[in-house]
Amino acid sequence: MTKELKYVPLFDQAKIKKRVEELGAKITKDYAGESLVVIGVLKGAFIFVADLVRSIDLPVSVEFIGVSSYSGTKSTGAVRLTYDLTADIKGKNVLLVEDIIDTGHTIDYLIEALNVRGPKSLKVASFLSKPEAHQMHHSIDYIGFEISKEFVIGYGLDLDQYYRNLAYVAQVKQ
Repeated sequence: MTKELKYVPLFDQAKIKKRVEELGAKITKDYAGESLVVIGVLKGAFIFVADLVRSIDLPVSVEFIGVSSYSGTKSTGAVRLTYDLTADIKGKNVLLVEDIIDTGHTIDYLIEALNVRGPKSLKVASFLSKPEAHQMHHSIDYIGFEISKEFVIGYGLDLDQYYRNLAYVAQVKQ
């Protein structure tokens, strides 16, 4: 990165931890007595996935799927698969976990791609959601926080692969 980035913190570590634990408790209740395959969307959701699965009190297996649709702070509008699952999800309860849902084009793409694999159930959890920007056909079952349309970094979310390591979420100031 050649110039200093300006950003303002939105959610601190304590607020994030509390919300992730609330989501984990809700997911545990909703899937009581069942096992769950958690599929994290790479790369952005890896930190949220790690914290979330530790908050779910069920038999959980973890998979990852990779997609790309951003260049800098803008969505390209085209979703590209970069890494596929290594396990079969046929007949299993699946929770697809995203870092952020903006327009929703990526989540629509992933739901369609996963549904053809025959899961018993398929729900979506997103750490962040930008309802003002949604253009998707599917719903989000579990939402950490709703935010406005501004670009954010931290807690796994990046700007050109940087800032994922921030322990909080911050809004980028252009």
